[in-house]
Amino acid sequence: MTGILDSFGRSINYLRISVTDRCNLRCLYCMPPEGVPQMPHSEILSYEEIRTVVRAAAELGINKIRLTGGEPLVRAELPKLIKILSRIEGIQELSLTTNGTFLKNYALELKQAGLSRVNVSLDTLKADKFQHITRLGKLKDVLEGIEAAKEAGFHPVKINTVVMRGINDDEILDFARMTYKDGWHVRFIELMPFKGVAEFVPSIELRQHISLLGKLEPCPDSIGITGNGPAMYYRLSRAKGTIGFISPLTEASFCSRCNRMRLTPDGRLRPCLLREDEIDLKMPLRNNASMEGLKRLILKAVASKPEHHHLEGGNVRLVKRKMSQIGG
Repeated sequence: MTGILDSFGRSINYLRISVTDRCNLRCLYCMPPEGVPQMPHSEILSYEEIRTVVRAAAELGINKIRLTGGEPLVRAELPKLIKILSRIEGIQELSLTTNGTFLKNYALELKQAGLSRVNVSLDTLKADKFQHITRLGKLKDVLEGIEAAKEAGFHPVKINTVVMRGINDDEILDFARMTYKDGWHVRFIELMPFKGVAEFVPSIELRQHISLLGKLEPCPDSIGITGNGPAMYYRLSRAKGTIGFISPLTEASFCSRCNRMRLTPDGRLRPCLLREDEIDLKMPLRNNASMEGLKRLILKAVASKPEHHHLEGGNVRLVKRKMSQIGG
């Protein structure tokens, strides 16, 4: 199987698993400065419980897994989980999204454990602004982590950049130039319109600005970068790297291409990032639910997946959980 068809004919083959709500940074759009109340360890799924969920999902046709947080590398022995998941039949790709601050120490071990890909969240190339956006941490650690990932054999290493007007939108061309200079694969992400953060910058505006460097040519699927996720990829002439745009607010067809579900650290399966609908898998897991029982719950979640979100026109839709509690 290539996935599970939802009610609108979309093939759902991708599960994002948040392994922790904890993070060593306090990014503007993710957490308040003081952080958020942490879930008790007893409420967070164990590695064995995550393995069971992935086995059930894989038997239904899910073949791509991404581990997120919080910051996934703050969870103890994460390479152990990667080794466990990489051995599950049917899983073709196992990837990780990280803030990169610990990547220098773990890149090689992650690769040896069976990790396929790494995405690094990085919203600025300036050290002082990095501290402003993240409130903690050092830019140097992230840049060294990116290089360590490349040296460990990860390709591509994608850089995720959330663009915020008046905060980091003056660095768009600097990031785009990195696709020439260092062969970076940069993905610009429209900021979800949560209150009190910043104004989002439409992707079309970013493309127009980047065109000052040259014409953006669409990337063919054959280069192995595009995948089947939400980004639309382009390349500047003679650049080794690529530029992607993730446009949940302004791209009319964005939701029609959605292929994912999210599992929160405390075991709730979330069909849509911006809907409160969740299906509890933790309680059934801890009550010795059968594999068939878990599959039925996963299918129920897929069937409840909405056709689209309600962010048209930049409307704010408040959600109860912070991003660190859902998984990026």
